[in-house]
Amino acid sequence: MQHRLKLIRKNMQKIILWIVLALVLASSFQVNAQDAKHDSTYRKWFIGSTLWMFGNLDKTNNPEYIQLNVGYRITPKDVVSFRFKRSVYAWPLGIPFGSPSFDAKGENYPGHARILAPTLGYQRFWWKGAYTSVQALNAFEKYYDKDKKAIGNGYTLYLDFYLGYQFKFFNNRFFFEPAIGVSYWPIRTNVPETFKAVEGKWNNYFIQPGFDIGINF
Repeated sequence: MQHRLKLIRKNMQKIILWIVLALVLASSFQVNAQDAKHDSTYRKWFIGSTLWMFGNLDKTNNPEYIQLNVGYRITPKDVVSFRFKRSVYAWPLGIPFGSPSFDAKGENYPGHARILAPTLGYQRFWWKGAYTSVQALNAFEKYYDKDKKAIGNGYTLYLDFYLGYQFKFFNNRFFFEPAIGVSYWPIRTNVPETFKAVEGKWNNYFIQPGFDIGINF
């Protein structure tokens, strides 16, 4: 009998703990929602892109880069997003900025790769415009040789981590998000052997700045 009472008491404590936790979370979301209602400039949706698209003016290593961002603010501090990226690259992505090998002749692949990457992301604002974010790029890659003949298909999972700050303009209609981040690819499959031979000496991560822009609505 005593054992049964102890078991009931233990289960009741767990239930009470879960109820308190649920009430705290609900209260937090309610406070954020109320703050959003009091802010006449608050907008839940946004679309955007990146200033990296100006890299398409590069005649040496034109990435043919396209990026479209669509996001939704669950709360003023929590944002989920979907991005679509497309690009072409002919040098290993692990070559760091500032390296003599960056875009250098002889360091490129014997061909190029084309990426189509649907991307899911989460962004958390901590203080004013300061934020951290993580993006998971599911990159479906098609490889081509020097004669632009398709030689294989592969997949790479890119994980991008950013620390940045959002600047708002024109009554929170537009925003600009400079950031510093690192891109890391833990999964990379079906890379042609000729490409592996070139990228083997480089890391599977890349430190890069971010320059996202967008329109809130």
